Amino acid sequence: MNKILTIPILSSPENALIEALETLFSLNLKSFFLILLSTILIYVAVIVYTRIFGKRSFSKMSSFDFAMTVAVGSMIATTILSDSVSFLEGAIGLLFVYLFQLTAAFFRRYKWFRIIIDNQPTLIMDGKNILRDNMKAVRVTEGDLRSKLREANVVKLSEVKAVIFESTGDMVVLHKNNDDVIDEWLLKDVQR
Repeated sequence: MNKILTIPILSSPENALIEALETLFSLNLKSFFLILLSTILIYVAVIVYTRIFGKRSFSKMSSFDFAMTVAVGSMIATTILSDSVSFLEGAIGLLFVYLFQLTAAFFRRYKWFRIIIDNQPTLIMDGKNILRDNMKAVRVTEGDLRSKLREANVVKLSEVKAVIFESTGDMVVLHKNNDDVIDEWLLKDVQR
């Protein structure tokens, strides 16, 4: 008969508790720097991948938010499920992710940093003109556009002033209620 589960019998419960606590709170300098470098590298990798693969890789989040969510989720799962990562190592990894997030949030004040880390809103319809090159660049199909126009209660293309694919993956339809021109401030950061 094969045993599926074996529970070792320890000499004393106190020793088991001490061993468990030592494992839970162990950290050495090598692990500290591995966690720091891994945190930075995986965070940057997630941002780079979402920038390469486009805004359709996620929805309702900026690449900045998406990277934070993935990094935190991964660290939590690894800390909980991995025997090789102690609680203290996981907690320090999470601390570095949050510090990196805080630092990045500070630098988002600067345009050069926003250009690197955030996707830019993109104009995909200018009036009734569909900007197919822009649609291709952000990986939006004509079917996606038609669906959004129907959702926005557009019955004729002539009713549209603009459709913008936002950095969060949302499409925004600006209606033509009259002959007013869209304030330039509203289109300031929109790629045309």
